[in-house]
Amino acid sequence: MSTTAPRRSPRPASLPPRLVLARNSVAGSFALNGIVFATFASRLPDVRERLDLSNGALGLLLLATSCGSLLALPATGWVIGRIGAGNTVRVGALLDTVGLLVAVLGAVLGTPAVTVVGLFLLGMGNGSWDVAMNVEGAEVERRLGYTIMPRFHAGWSLGSFLGLGVATVLLALHVDVLVHVGVVVAVVLVAAHLTAARFLEPQDEDDETAVVRDSRSAWGEGRTLALGLMVLAFALTEGTANDWLSLALIDGYDLPHWAGVGGFTVFVVAMTTGRLVGTALLDRLGRVRVLLASAACTFVGVLLTVFGPHLAVVVVGILFWGAGAALGFPVGMSAAADDPVRAAARVSVVSTIGYGAFLAGPPLLGWLADHVGTLHMLLFLAAMVVPSALAVGAARERPVPPDHTA
Repeated sequence: MSTTAPRRSPRPASLPPRLVLARNSVAGSFALNGIVFATFASRLPDVRERLDLSNGALGLLLLATSCGSLLALPATGWVIGRIGAGNTVRVGALLDTVGLLVAVLGAVLGTPAVTVVGLFLLGMGNGSWDVAMNVEGAEVERRLGYTIMPRFHAGWSLGSFLGLGVATVLLALHVDVLVHVGVVVAVVLVAAHLTAARFLEPQDEDDETAVVRDSRSAWGEGRTLALGLMVLAFALTEGTANDWLSLALIDGYDLPHWAGVGGFTVFVVAMTTGRLVGTALLDRLGRVRVLLASAACTFVGVLLTVFGPHLAVVVVGILFWGAGAALGFPVGMSAAADDPVRAAARVSVVSTIGYGAFLAGPPLLGWLADHVGTLHMLLFLAAMVVPSALAVGAARERPVPPDHTA
């Protein structure tokens, strides 16, 4: 048997309507998830101010989100096997949006305990929603026969861009935080329910049992674990921008709140563009070369963001950083799903490890921010690029075993 990875099939002239609906619904689900997270990120300075938190305390507060995610992630594969990816997305969206509303309400009331509960629910919802839509995306990609996962993640970036754009305008207009978040929660809940209804049908009972069994055995696979470590490093570069970039620009360059959010918007634009063009680059150059270039872009981008002598240079740095962070997570998901039979189990494992960045990141980065400043804390990301570059070999395209081609 040849050891070279099979090339993706050419795109068919037409697709079954059911598959087109599923593809578009997965993209919509990613976008809605991005809107929720962008809304949360845009209001993080409000949470810090209303609760009168230091950067270290804010990092510990964000740990509640990570704990919620890591509690939900290992069980999500089992949940998907029992109720399907669509229903799992519905449950995740409910927890995610309600958690966001509770977290903001706690900040408005000046009650950190309420905010912690909200962040925990937000983390649980986001984690389960994330795994379910990635598993569904991997199945849609397999049935389509060509690379599309980065574009699903571009949907998340587009949703983030939309959410941040709305937030920037509302912040400039001094719209109350509860009004802003309440409207977003209502719209996303309805839309998430509608998109999940178009997902592909759940697997049959025998396949559901296999998903649960494979979820356990996948934890012993070296390649799957290496993919998880690579995704963890790239997720840290992305997640740090989500949580800290606005604050770093506000604190480090004495920018107004709206300008800090605008800087994060630049990051999301760069990341979105990288994901939209990434499929062509991956087909032409392969995963390993593209991921190495991504690591280099991230390294240069972080340095320019921190040390830029002028704001124009800082913006260029943010663009490089966003482009570098674009493909690590989606390519890791695609690589985990190379074997369609074990795709759900491996995607779940890689996602769980990747979310370790959101567990370790907030308290560590908050502690660093208290000691070296919010802006210079970002240099930690440049150091994290090294292990991500060393692990990209695990993403190399692999042939699908003959008995695993449905």
